[in-house]
Order: sequence, then C-alpha cells, then structure tokens
Amino acid sequence: MAEQRFDVWASGAAYERYMGRWSRAVAREFLVWLDRADGLRWLDVGCGTGVLSAEVAARHRPRAVEGCDRSEGFVGAAARSTAPASTTGAAPRHLVADALALPVRDGAFDVAVSGLTLNFLPEQATGVRELTRSVRPGGLVAAYVWDYGGGMDLLRHFWAAAAEADPAATALDEGRRFPDCRPEPLHSLWTGAGLADVSTIPIEVPTVFTDFADLWNPFLSGQGPAPGYVASLTPAARDRLREALRTRV
Repeated sequence: MAEQRFDVWASGAAYERYMGRWSRAVAREFLVWLDRADGLRWLDVGCGTGVLSAEVAARHRPRAVEGCDRSEGFVGAAARSTAPASTTGAAPRHLVADALALPVRDGAFDVAVSGLTLNFLPEQATGVRELTRSVRPGGLVAAYVWDYGGGMDLLRHFWAAAAEADPAATALDEGRRFPDCRPEPLHSLWTGAGLADVSTIPIEVPTVFTDFADLWNPFLSGQGPAPGYVASLTPAARDRLREALRTRV
C-alpha cells in the first residue's frame, strides 16, 4: 500500500465538500496579496472547480479569465458554477488541458496563476516554465500550495492517526511526499524558470469545525490523497482511523 497513490480528482462536488472551506478563503487572500489592477487577462492553471477563476472575475473586472485542468469532472463543475460577467468584466472560461503543455500562445496573458496544483505536477519545473511562457514580458506568475510539513494541521493530524493504525500509510503522508512545498524550494523553482523579483509569503486561513463529524465527513469524499486513502480502507480499518483521528483532535 505504501507504494500506491490515492490522488483522485474526478468529482468537483465531492472535492468542494473536502477542501472548499479552505480553498475559497486562500484564493481571496492570495488575490489581495497580488494586488492586480482591473482589466487584465488572467490564466488559471489547475483551475479545479473554478474557485480562483471566480474570485478573479468577482474582484478584478478582468478583460479575460481562462482556466484549465486535466480533470474533466472538475472542469465541468467549474463551468456549471462560473460566475456571471460583471458589467465591465469577463466571465471565466474553462477547458480541459495539461498544465505541462498549455494550449495558449506565448505572452497571451498578463497574469498566470495556479492554486493548490503545483506539487501534484509530475514535472514542476516544466509547469512553471509553461506558466511563465503564457505571460507577456513584465507580466506576473504566481501560485500557492499547502505547507504540508509545517502548516495544514488537519492533514498532519490525519496522517499521524493513519500511521498509528497502518504504518504503511507513513509513505503516503503529503508532508513527506511534497517536501518542496516550502518557501526556499519554491523560490528556487521560480528563479530557475527565469523569473525576477520573486517573493513568497505565508497565508493562514483558520477553520472552525462545528463538531467532529464536520471534520471527519469530508474525508469520505474520495477526492484527493487523504480521502482517496480512506476510500481504499475496509470498513473496520476506516473506523479505526476515524477513532484515532478523533483522539488526536
């Protein structure tokens, strides 16, 4: 089991139940940090369910917003939930595409962004080069990922509980799988792509759960590494994991 991966990305609705409460808050804070003007052309790579694209459309009156993702299920969810165009801005458009081979011309956008996607790319450097290629000279390239090792307490508690019940789960821990989700490696990734004026900041989005069920039930969605792992367990093993996590939190 330790050699398997459970990175399932198929159901937009299930993913929203799992991660939506964080991804929306992070997208808003991310755009505040970027502080871009209205009327720009935006590309959202790994757009998922369209959360970041929708925030761009709502806040920046963009000239254009295009999102892409490899998951047909996620792109479909993004298209169904697309925010309407404002009186002076374009509504997002979404398509199925590979982040490692973007179907866009060089310099077509003013801003290229990516949310919670970069660490899942098999070739991160290629992904960053594609983001960079898509923007005009002087444009902006930016992305955010979870700090699996030092932040994202929920997942650290989850994988610690999983390892208690199943030592093989240790190898699946996102903190171990994605060591580059830290400021220094990310900075090097950007500069390695030829980007200048690179900066990184932490964004924190605390979440309050109403009860343990509110915390646990999203892990039953089957979307993403942790829920994918839960879906692979027998009912008895799932119950043991649930109780181990309950004890930890």
